[in-house]
Amino acid sequence: MESDCTPRFLASDNTSGICPEALDYLLRANASDDLAYGNDAWTQKAADRFRRFFDYDCDVFFVFNGTAANSLTLASMGQSYHSVICHELAHIETDECGGPEFFSNGAKLLTCSGADGKLTPEGIESLVTRRRDIHYPKPRTVSLTQATEVGTVYTRDELMAIRAMADKHGLHVHMDGARFANACASLEATPAELTWQVGVDALCFSGTKNGLPMGEAVVFFNHALAEDFDYRCKQAGQLASKMRFIAAPWLGLLESGAWLRNAEHANGMARYLAEGFAALPGAELMFPAQANSVFVTLPVAVLEELRQRGWTFYTFIGAGGARFVCAWNTTQALLDRLLDDARDALSAA
Repeated sequence: MESDCTPRFLASDNTSGICPEALDYLLRANASDDLAYGNDAWTQKAADRFRRFFDYDCDVFFVFNGTAANSLTLASMGQSYHSVICHELAHIETDECGGPEFFSNGAKLLTCSGADGKLTPEGIESLVTRRRDIHYPKPRTVSLTQATEVGTVYTRDELMAIRAMADKHGLHVHMDGARFANACASLEATPAELTWQVGVDALCFSGTKNGLPMGEAVVFFNHALAEDFDYRCKQAGQLASKMRFIAAPWLGLLESGAWLRNAEHANGMARYLAEGFAALPGAELMFPAQANSVFVTLPVAVLEELRQRGWTFYTFIGAGGARFVCAWNTTQALLDRLLDDARDALSAA
């Protein structure tokens, strides 16, 4: 069969465009001039909308990207001589170019393993109690990725157990919510039920992966940790002069409910793809597809053939295999073409 090399983007939900609701509000914000550096009406409205969204008087800040959100938030949660406990596959460990250490002036990441990409209370305690001497970076924060880097989600019970362990050892809890909306959709839980109600101190909530053109929201439920965070953002080059163009699209997601519809659609497409791969002889799912990512092992020759046919996917994310990510605009027809190509390549392998 002749190869079709038209790019078919499933490597990441970052490749998707702007969803209609976000674009609508972006254009509304562009209709007239407004104040700069976050003093505009759109940024205030978005921050207030987040407080209703979480049913909590939280502190809200907007930054350009996830690395800045995670790095600056973790820097605000400890000192340079502290450490952050995270899973060995966590994005802050594997894919942020040392950003958390850099912006915290040296706080060390301490990693441990855990099934399905999740930290466990036992794993956290093992790192906290490994050493007590002054030569060991003092643990201060636990960082959780929700949904995880391998497409699984922490349940409320798991989150509460981690909070209990954090309380036992005086630790803060940070949540990397790059796909937080997908976790809410997967668990049919409210944003409050997966954050402050289970003891999360700060959430980095991604909009980019949920239909925005750019922009992440940093949400502090622990007010003390938010002190001077705006200064951190300014110093790090994250204070947008035209902040309304980051904030307004968030209103499009939150006010219309698109944040949840987008996540539900992406999750549904991932389940469909996972079921399709599971039915192919020679393909094996690596993790439960609980959010919008599917990890599958395929022969090297099959992966190469799929790339030759224009499919984009990563093989260095998580614990190996090939990762396919569905987005708000992924179609079943696209996934059917992928499964057909995989079936052809497996038959020829």
